[in-house]
Amino acid sequence: MLKSQKAVFYILAFLFLSNVLALIIAFEQNRFKNLEVDFFNVGQGDSILINVSGSGQILIDGGPSSLILEKLGKKMPFWDRTIELFILTHPEKDHLTGLIEVLKRYQVQNILWTGVVRDTSEFKEWEKVIAEEGANIYCARFGQKVFFSKRAENYLEVLYPLQDLKGVQKEDSNNTSIVSRLVFGQKSFLFTGDISQEIESELLRLESVDLKADILKVAHHGSKFSSSADFISKVLPSIAVIQVGQNNSYGHPAPEVLQTLEGVNIFRTDESGDISCFSDEQEVFCQSFK
Repeated sequence: MLKSQKAVFYILAFLFLSNVLALIIAFEQNRFKNLEVDFFNVGQGDSILINVSGSGQILIDGGPSSLILEKLGKKMPFWDRTIELFILTHPEKDHLTGLIEVLKRYQVQNILWTGVVRDTSEFKEWEKVIAEEGANIYCARFGQKVFFSKRAENYLEVLYPLQDLKGVQKEDSNNTSIVSRLVFGQKSFLFTGDISQEIESELLRLESVDLKADILKVAHHGSKFSSSADFISKVLPSIAVIQVGQNNSYGHPAPEVLQTLEGVNIFRTDESGDISCFSDEQEVFCQSFK
């Protein structure tokens, strides 16, 4: 075979295999189309979109900037300008700012947050826009459940805070973060906001609380003050997602946390970009999109 013919052969073979791979990925996504959870790469902050087939979207936090608008534009159909549920885990800038921008451009039907008060310009803007939105507003508390399909096996449950925090003023609201567990058939996700080991210990003392999750959103961007060995051993995740900015000044994720998560399949937004997880209630798989 001539060199030119070999080159053409290799190119065609590569294109064929690439197409086969694309078809496999498309097939897997279609098979698991019932639930998609997107962990967006928004820099040093959190933003997570939960899309349940036929039931709409849940947006947890919005990151530190308007970048979330670009992310939503890629994931939601252009004609869909409604988000069924907003969850603000806690009113710190790296979780709050993007939500304000989304509220200005999308119709939000329901808002779940703690009611914790901050003396910041972002928080004052938040209060203004949620008042203007006209959405149903709920204060998060332990035990609340959001059912997003006709199946009782599919729900989002609030595990923290344990008490009503409405009107409580905090200079640092990280430890007031809403912790929630998404159950989808036999699979589950644990969203931890920015809680520290102190709050993890509180959750561990609650015998009635099921913390086990297939996929863990690692607390506080992988801070060394979160993700204790006891907590991780209770959650027993097979996949851990760390939402963290590149070259951040906090040293996130901490080496100690990565060591604690040894043996767990780790996805990091600073290395892998957006991370999407798909489930059909029986299985779950994740992939990254740089």
